[in-house]
Amino acid sequence: MIEQRFRDEVLKLTRIGIALTSMQNLDELLEMIVAEARGFTGADAGSLYLREGDNLRFAVSQNETLLQRLGAEKERALFSSFEVPISTDSIAGYAAATKKNVNIADVYQLGDQTPYSFNPDFDRRNDYRTQSILTVPMLDRREVVHGVLQLINARRDGQVVPFETDQEDLVRSLASQAAVAVNNARLTTELKKVHLDTIYRLSVAAEFKDKDTASHIMRMSHYSAALARVLGWGAERVELLLYSSPMHDVGKIGIPDAVLLKPGKLTPEEFKIIQSHTDIGARILGGSDSELLKLSELVALTHHEKWNGNGYPRGLGGTDIPIEGRIVAVADVFDALSSKRVYKEAMSQEEAYGIISKDSGTHFDPECVEAFGEMLNEAREIRERYQD
Repeated sequence: MIEQRFRDEVLKLTRIGIALTSMQNLDELLEMIVAEARGFTGADAGSLYLREGDNLRFAVSQNETLLQRLGAEKERALFSSFEVPISTDSIAGYAAATKKNVNIADVYQLGDQTPYSFNPDFDRRNDYRTQSILTVPMLDRREVVHGVLQLINARRDGQVVPFETDQEDLVRSLASQAAVAVNNARLTTELKKVHLDTIYRLSVAAEFKDKDTASHIMRMSHYSAALARVLGWGAERVELLLYSSPMHDVGKIGIPDAVLLKPGKLTPEEFKIIQSHTDIGARILGGSDSELLKLSELVALTHHEKWNGNGYPRGLGGTDIPIEGRIVAVADVFDALSSKRVYKEAMSQEEAYGIISKDSGTHFDPECVEAFGEMLNEAREIRERYQD
């Protein structure tokens, strides 16, 4: 019976490890680690701390008792991020400093011989009774500490009981798998940040020739991503559009300054030259096997097409225009209207959206226009974040 239970737990641990390696979103990964560890041990609550230098940052907490009592929103509000030093003074700090498990039957019965102490403030504030605690370090294969996993109040038959000692190795193994997964997710996040920063800088190189700014590129790309979310896109597809949309005007690099920077009205021939930036951009970005660059090519080529077929360069209309181009068209024009330039004052976002609404069904996809109206509050936040 015990052997069968052990085999089942090892099998479950293996399945969890596979799931952990497939997750790249750090927040979702941390929530999953705590949830799975609680499921393993029957814990009522659990917390996860991530290592940042010589400190542990409180990152995730789950508490079933308080969730049932207060509801999800109020339960989340109870937990705010804070840091504790990696030292033997606290239970979590001790586990990180010594790389040892800490299994306590009742934290209110700690003797004077223990180097760490328990802070009961949370229990007092929230009418909760912490009793049993199992705290394990999150170690990678090189024994480097990436964080600490802490489980609270093991339950059996509705009663709080001590955590079983034969579960410690399984939880520690899970914590080690989690350490590798967290490190990989952090590296992936950092690579994405560097990648996106590189894209923005390359895009700015094109915009230096024009009147737009780096902030414009940041805003319109985040507008594009937010609009895609409102339209129901999944997270990975949204992120891909966030990364690809900054390259929409990269073809301006190939437009002569005499035309691009001309202060007066363009001749029909000059306007045709300006229009060619879409084809130039597509040629610059084309021919790659990268999913990101393929989408960047598509956006560069189609973001000046119009719903009624009067756009350029192909004169596509309606749903023949790729949805990515339709989204970026709204985001790009909205930011241009609501931004100050040397030749005009900025419109309010309401005024800018009003003009876009009037062009719904002619210039813009009506569905995109309607969805953009639903995210105007988010658009204001984006503008505040990325001001000129």
